[in-house]
Amino acid sequence: MPRDFPFPLRRRDGAARLGVVHTRHGDIRTPAFMPVGTVGTVKGVYLDQVRQAGADIILGNTYHLMLRPGAEQVAALGGLHRFIGWDGPILTDSGGFQIMSLSKIRKITEQGATFQSHIDGRRHELTPERAMDIQALLGSDIQMQLDQCIEYPHTEKQAERAMQLSLRWAERSRRAFAGLRGQGCFGIVQGGVNEALRRESAEGLKAIGFHGYAIGGLAVGEGQELMLRTIDCTAPHLPEDQPRYLMGVGTPDDLLGAVARGVDMFDCVLPTRSGRHGQAFTRFGKINLRNARHADDPRPLDAEHPSPALNGYSRAYLHHLMRSGELLGMMILSWANLAYYQSLMQDMRAAIAAGRFGDFAAETRAGWKRGDPAR
Repeated sequence: MPRDFPFPLRRRDGAARLGVVHTRHGDIRTPAFMPVGTVGTVKGVYLDQVRQAGADIILGNTYHLMLRPGAEQVAALGGLHRFIGWDGPILTDSGGFQIMSLSKIRKITEQGATFQSHIDGRRHELTPERAMDIQALLGSDIQMQLDQCIEYPHTEKQAERAMQLSLRWAERSRRAFAGLRGQGCFGIVQGGVNEALRRESAEGLKAIGFHGYAIGGLAVGEGQELMLRTIDCTAPHLPEDQPRYLMGVGTPDDLLGAVARGVDMFDCVLPTRSGRHGQAFTRFGKINLRNARHADDPRPLDAEHPSPALNGYSRAYLHHLMRSGELLGMMILSWANLAYYQSLMQDMRAAIAAGRFGDFAAETRAGWKRGDPAR
């Protein structure tokens, strides 16, 4: 375990792990879910609500922040923490996923990725060295290597080519990383859904040496069964004493499945994106507040949940807000979903500590299956 980025594990329950990542902006209790603050804002939610919900860390994005307002400007204003008013840890994604989504306006070479800005059409180049430089200017606590992410379905040859390029970029990213104590650089395992490629990628990254290891290139169309199978064949090849991060995942059920396989950290836009579309995640499963059956329902989403977002507003009111197109409805449901995700992570941590994670997972899934209780 790197001394400058410690990750003590407190307990194991099967493959599930309870730990804490120590960073210069505070501790991250794991398993951890990171709300996505792509451009320095978790969409529709105040950062004090994010903190009150229980989040230790949020995510920012290199690609978006380099385009607007610009990494140099953020650095001149005191760094990303001061710029957005968040004093906890921040992880910055290097932009590989966004580059994948720009397939019609980008070109990938050995040197890096050249692309047109989706904002003004200007051309930019993002190399491993530039990605690390941007993240250093932002001052994030966890900085990701630049990688090439590919969508599913793909051929084995495409997966191997992207994995090998990502390994070469990983070495350049690691050399360019110049973090302080309490700042970490994570490598990203690629290889599509091919077990041999995933193993080769993991072994190559370990040989380079990182502070943590991410599993990338999943939740890109392959489905949950194939995603979990890929985690099964990847996690055993990652170091036991360093954090494992599954990128871009996922649903509450995805989180349970991945924690059971030894993953420590997650991020996903799903809680806030679903909230903006009227969908709430609860211990009763998903609730669609746009549905007419909620129009006269005086109950809150969950009267027993400690968050005001879940216990403080009637379903009838939330239905009214969503059907009226009111921003407040989207904000409350985004807040509610983040609060539910964080309470789910807290309950997972408690279950691992008590040595009953398997029972907890079964009980949680049974609650979702039973569904929303009748009035």
